[in-house]
Parts: sequence; structure tokens; C-alpha cells
Amino acid sequence: MAYEFKLPDLGEGLTEGEVARWLVQEGQDIAEDAPLVEVQTDKATVEIPSPASGKVTRILVGEGEVVAVGTVLVVIGEEDGSTALSSAPEVKKLALADAPPAPARPAGAPVRATPLVRRVASELGVDLAAVRGSGPQGRVTEEDVRGAATSGGQSLEPDRHRGVTEGRRIPLRGTRRVIAEHMTRAHREVAPVTWVEECDFGNVALDRLVATVLKACAEALREFPELNARLEGDEIVELDRYDLGVAVQTDQGLVVPVVRGCDSRTAEELDADVRRLAESARDGKLTPEELRGSTFTVTSAGKLGGLLQTPIVNHPEVAILSIGRIAERPVVRDGDVVARPVGMIAITFDHRVVDGARAAEFGLDVIRRLEQG
Repeated sequence: MAYEFKLPDLGEGLTEGEVARWLVQEGQDIAEDAPLVEVQTDKATVEIPSPASGKVTRILVGEGEVVAVGTVLVVIGEEDGSTALSSAPEVKKLALADAPPAPARPAGAPVRATPLVRRVASELGVDLAAVRGSGPQGRVTEEDVRGAATSGGQSLEPDRHRGVTEGRRIPLRGTRRVIAEHMTRAHREVAPVTWVEECDFGNVALDRLVATVLKACAEALREFPELNARLEGDEIVELDRYDLGVAVQTDQGLVVPVVRGCDSRTAEELDADVRRLAESARDGKLTPEELRGSTFTVTSAGKLGGLLQTPIVNHPEVAILSIGRIAERPVVRDGDVVARPVGMIAITFDHRVVDGARAAEFGLDVIRRLEQG
């Protein structure tokens, strides 16, 4: 009998996922537990093995489509495919592309929409509460919003561009889609302020720069718990663990794996973990657990960083520290002008939670620890 494989519950309260890449083709034989599909969530890309053996008779959700947990993704049948072929049309009715129209939203019910869709609705002046969602569980999609704008007589483009299609269009999907939604939420919800000061890195081994900064931040956060926190509703939650995220640039976009226990481990141990996580990130092999639960984030743009950056807070955290480009610069020491390896430390913080004076004191504490070595 045919096996209808549905998008499983991947944990962490996730209700949907994007089919990032199929690892099989229709008509291909697959063994049980062989790689079947890669699914992108807002945490990580997860490779899912096949729960059954047989011939892949129908792939019902295309790459780049976002579907709800429980949606049938693929039908795996007997080798001759006879059972699967006869049952596939009924299965396909469950697929997102052919889903029946969503029922009208009950009065007062919350609108289900991603941050990106909410931004588009705001830009086009569309009331999301008045739009019937066609996505999973009545979720309002970008197409729904643009369709509502068009039906309302609104122009989606400037007159000079109306009806003109130009440029190369790249679908917003995979890691880039997750980044867009995450950054949009951070920009909408966080009240950011950035504090900047220079730091003399002469006593820091630059080959272990990130690990050394992680250690200094974790130790300073003990003294400034409001920066190692989250804002949940009307409560500030100060965390008693120091699991710091490290921003890593990959070919797919920016990801933030988590280095655990930065307060209780040596710089050498942290450096080994940073290198391992960075390599896994670039190879696309990070596990969901390695991307969860950070309490504060450190980012370094290295040689491409310019003098300084104004980083975006990694929501739901309340602060992030960035390291600018370190280079020999003239500074005054004991009345003499000397060359020292100087870089800018910038801290962006959520002003709803952290006062400017406390953020500055935290930054100076981190700098003191780095300069003392």
C-alpha cells in the first residue's frame, strides 16, 4: 500500500516549514532511512530520511513552497506504483498548491501572517484583518495581500513602472527568507540604540579573537544581567546561563550558531567550538539544537568590517556586540604617539530593556577585560 509522507512536527512549536530541496525524483526507488528531503524552518535546514522504502510516485510540494505541519509532501508506493497512482489524486487535494479556499476568519480572531507579509501589507495600506488567507491554517500570504491591494484599486508600482517587468527576479526562499522575516521582526519590535568605543587589542591573540571576546562578554554579562535577557510580554527575563550566539556568514546567508557555557570554559575550548560551528554552518550541517537558545550575540565582520558596524539585535535577545576592523592606528600612550592594533566595539541594545548608561558601562567592562588580556 502507498505511504503518504506528511511534514512532521519538527519541535520548538514550529507550525510550518519550507521544502528547501528534494533529494529524490519521481520514479526513483528509495530505501527506508535514505535521505528524502531538506526542510527549512526558522531555526535550521533539516534533512529528513524516508520513513518507507519503495518508488517515489508523486512529489506534491515543490521546492520553495512553505506548507503547514501535516501537509502531504510525497507519496511512496510499491515498486510498480499502481497503488500510489490510484490514490495520488486524492492525496494531492491535501497539498498546499491545491488546498481548498480557507474559511472566513472568525470575528476577533488573530491574523496569521509572517513579518514579511505584514510589512508588505503596511507598505500597500492593506488591512490584514480584511484579507482572507489562502495559506495553511488560513495564513495570509504575500499574494493575498497584493491581490487585495489590486482589487482595491491600489497601484502596486509607480506609474512609470506599471506593466513593466525588468531585472532578474530571485525568489525569497530558504535561509534568505528566514533572515528576511527575522530581521523584519527585530526592526519592528526592538527600539535599538548603538554605543561605540575603541579598543586596544594589543593583548589579544587575534587568531582566537572571537573566542576571547565571547569569554570577556560572558564574564561582563554576570555584572550586567539586563543585557543577558529577553523581553517576554510585560516581563524582563534575566537569564542565568551564558550561551552566546556567533554570527557566521555562509553562501546561503547569515546564521547564528550558539556557543554554550561561555562563562565557565577557557578561551581555548571556546575557540575550538567556534571553529567547529563555523565549519558546520558553511557546510550546511548545523543541527537545530546548535541554533537555539542564545542569550546574547557577538559578530565580527573581520577584514571587511569597516571601522564599525551598527548590528541588528538578534531577537528575542536584547543586545548584540560587534567588532570592527582591527588595524594599526596612531594612539597616545603616556604622552607619546604610538601605533597600536585598535578596533571599534559597537553594542546595539534594546532601549526598552537596557538603559544607555548601563550599556556603556557593560561595553567599557568588556573593553577593560580585552585590554588587560
